[in-house]
Amino acid sequence: MEASRLIATLRRGETLPPEAIAGFTRGLADGTVSDAQAGAFAMAVCLRGLGEAGRVALTTGMRDSGDRLRWDLPGPVLDKHSTGGVGDPVSLLLAPALAACGVYVPMISGRGLGHTGGTLDKLEAVPGLSTQVDEARLRMITRDVGCAIVGATGRIAPADKRLYAIRDVTGTVDSIDLITASILSKKLAAGLEGLVLDVKVGSGAFMKSEAEARALAEALVTTANGAGCPTAAFLTDMDEPLAPALGNATEMAVIMEVLSGDRLAAPRLHDLTVALGGRLMALAGGAEGEGEEKIAHAIASGRALERFAAMIHALGGPPDMAEDWRTHLPKAPVIRDVTAPEAGHLAAIDGEALGHAVVGLGGGRKVESDRIDPAVGLSDMARLGTKLGPGDLLARVHAASDEAADRAEAALRAAIAIGDAPQINDLVRGRVDP
Repeated sequence: MEASRLIATLRRGETLPPEAIAGFTRGLADGTVSDAQAGAFAMAVCLRGLGEAGRVALTTGMRDSGDRLRWDLPGPVLDKHSTGGVGDPVSLLLAPALAACGVYVPMISGRGLGHTGGTLDKLEAVPGLSTQVDEARLRMITRDVGCAIVGATGRIAPADKRLYAIRDVTGTVDSIDLITASILSKKLAAGLEGLVLDVKVGSGAFMKSEAEARALAEALVTTANGAGCPTAAFLTDMDEPLAPALGNATEMAVIMEVLSGDRLAAPRLHDLTVALGGRLMALAGGAEGEGEEKIAHAIASGRALERFAAMIHALGGPPDMAEDWRTHLPKAPVIRDVTAPEAGHLAAIDGEALGHAVVGLGGGRKVESDRIDPAVGLSDMARLGTKLGPGDLLARVHAASDEAADRAEAALRAAIAIGDAPQINDLVRGRVDP
């Protein structure tokens, strides 16, 4: 079906045959579909939707539009994806913990944009480390270490890359069908045998309501399973940062503390990592509770730290990250304590506002070309519900200058409320199983 007929059929609300959608994705990749046609297609999907079969066809078509990895390894190939939040470095903890349990994790990750941080930016806070590797290097690190957290090459899902750029300038980003296909096409091109999705909901997430988050989770799970990859999802709370830090080096420091055996450095981060890991190992044929125990033991025993340090060195970082990480992570010239002005409980946290405060410090991007200062951010964030007295610590600001610290302190104070004790949501607010 030629592109113009396909768009007209979709605009009328009629069902498209999967082979027509597959042909359209090939045209996105090879240039035979024009930008105007791609934009019209995206708008028609926003207005009419694709249906479940159409969503699977778009996902598999974009997955197959470039390189698709295949593996021959002595263990399952699994991965995790998060829809984005603040203070959320789960990937950096989960990948090496899975590797320590005999799982292989070729994790193709992204950079931060907007108020959410990027996994690749956090890793690249380590001097000398680069997450941009070719396929041969990805395969070698995955085989030898068990996990490789890297950026996508231009040969992974090129149809998605083109359609995403067009959606960004045509007001068609906000479509569950298009979001689902974009997320999954890149992940499934990595040749996964199982995938767990962490769909965030709350003030620090893109999805503010549980209904929105569940709709996306259900679309992702049904589509991924329809495309042949066993997949499950958790809906997880993002009404406060997952870890007590936001930024790149600041979040890396928390990861190193937890990997060094200190669960209390970030208990919610630790516990969600264990839950996600257990669910993944169940998708690969194990028992969920047993998988959780294995992940927790891998972290507590130091075996996950060994894998993480080996991955960092393989990506160009220092060889002694496990032993001497405090020396290697950059430090901001200005570190300022921000304290409570009055007594009460930490009643609310605007996570999105905190994320924008970190962007304002230089720790994130307003546009894709912005350079990041890896040292800046927030640390030692008080937990939601904490009982505070005047002068008690709310957070520490890590800034490049006193002026930047002033702005971040003002933003931090505006983003929190002190009052009565709030109701605390469960960390896992729901789940969607295959």
